[in-house]
Amino acid sequence: MASKDDVISVLRKCYDPEIPINIYDLGLVYTIDLKGDEGKVDVRMTLTAPGCPASAYIHQDVKRKLEQLPGIKEAKVDIVWDPPWTPEMMSETAKKQFGWGI
Repeated sequence: MASKDDVISVLRKCYDPEIPINIYDLGLVYTIDLKGDEGKVDVRMTLTAPGCPASAYIHQDVKRKLEQLPGIKEAKVDIVWDPPWTPEMMSETAKKQFGWGI
């Protein structure tokens, strides 16, 4: 059965093709709802911009990778725009990669 840490580990392997920082550390993931007894995980996330040309790719990449986790039969990925993403949502690690806050 997958844990929340397992899900986060997978999300850290998902990238926007134009940004060399994973979606989790970018602050794009808002919620993770793991229903282990049902083999389901629901992820609520956003993208850096509503017109992101990689939207479909990122959505499918996240879903596919999560469904490869042992114990996960179904991953639901909802891309939302509220609240809008801002750079302040990035982890300290991501900010350092961009050279912010050094």
